[in-house]
Amino acid sequence: MKRSIRVWLATVFALCLGSLAPQPLLAAGETGPIILGVPTSLGFTSGKECLNSVVLATEEINSKGGVNVGGTQRKFQVESIDIRDAAPGVPVPEALLGLEKIILDKKAKAILVGPFRSEALLAGMDIIAKHKVPMLGTIAMTPASEDKIKQDPDKYKYIFRVGINVKYFVGYQLGIMKQLKESFGFNKVFIMHQDVLWARGGAKAFGDALQNQGWTLLGTEAYPTGASDFSPGLLKAQAGAAQVILPIFDMPEAGILVKQWQSMKVPALMAGIIVPLAGSEAWKAFEGKIAGVLNMVFEIGSVPVPKVPQSVHYFEAYKKRWGVEVQEQHGPAPAYDSVYVLAKAIETAGTLDPDRLTDALKKTDYKGAIGTIKFDPQTNQAIFGNDPTQTAVGCMIQWREGGKRVVIYPDAIAEDKIVLPSWMKAAK
Repeated sequence: MKRSIRVWLATVFALCLGSLAPQPLLAAGETGPIILGVPTSLGFTSGKECLNSVVLATEEINSKGGVNVGGTQRKFQVESIDIRDAAPGVPVPEALLGLEKIILDKKAKAILVGPFRSEALLAGMDIIAKHKVPMLGTIAMTPASEDKIKQDPDKYKYIFRVGINVKYFVGYQLGIMKQLKESFGFNKVFIMHQDVLWARGGAKAFGDALQNQGWTLLGTEAYPTGASDFSPGLLKAQAGAAQVILPIFDMPEAGILVKQWQSMKVPALMAGIIVPLAGSEAWKAFEGKIAGVLNMVFEIGSVPVPKVPQSVHYFEAYKKRWGVEVQEQHGPAPAYDSVYVLAKAIETAGTLDPDRLTDALKKTDYKGAIGTIKFDPQTNQAIFGNDPTQTAVGCMIQWREGGKRVVIYPDAIAEDKIVLPSWMKAAK
């Protein structure tokens, strides 16, 4: 009897010690793939190319054995879902069902790319916080998400953005305008924009900022989505002796604006953001009539930059894997880098525990396709600047005859100086 009691007491004591001992963060025998969820608007080119970029990066990592998780080698597995948040008429709550579904049904350990629309991102942050799944977003650009993180950093610490935000986009545009003013003496601008929320907001922000920098704003002209005749605005710009036309468009028809600008020989440089003009196929799509245009590319990698070798690797690897060159100027290259950033954080943390993984993500210092990726410690936003050895980088390209895209800004990665169209002259 005494021996039985002693055995019983020893067993209880051992169990108590076991309950007090540190528990393994990786469940015993858990050696299966690490699920990466990609919930975004897959019916849009940006969403599709972001998914392709995530798949490309995971295939590269898996081909080298995967990721070391606390001594256990594991591979990535990508699961995607079309949340349709960029489609007209899709309410945000409906779109977010897909975000939660991929976490609960597919057991995603991390979310990549994420919502397309800023409204969906802001609402989706609470789902991410609820399930404590790290997210590395690459499309939605609203700075309001950063404000939300600063207001409750513990709750929203799982949300990171690898792509550019609105603040940095505006900064790049103002930077090229400053260069135009200093190089050519330009000081008169006319803004043409799509009549949608983001473009209206951009037109107002640029107009105010440029006037504060000594530019004369001759006027603005808004066009509804689907418009195909931009001559009224071009004529107004010409009548006012504009030296720069700043376009802000994401609709395919905006390429017609540039064709009309060239055929009318409007003596003002076209310099801004026309999304359909960023990709290499734009030259063919618009019949070679876009030479001379300066166009923003939000993150390098979508255009290869020789001074950033990883951007060239990504661009060429994407073409080899998918048979076409990446076309979107925003999203895909950060999506590719985000897989590597996550892999490095997992190996640093030695676990998939979301809190320890988040701590490792905050310490990111990774040289990728978009430059050097580091996160702002207060907002978890990738820091963008002009030097790819220190920050992530966006750029301005100029289309040249023959269909070549030449990086002309910022100086650290520029391949050439700005060349004015033959019918233009610098200000006297």
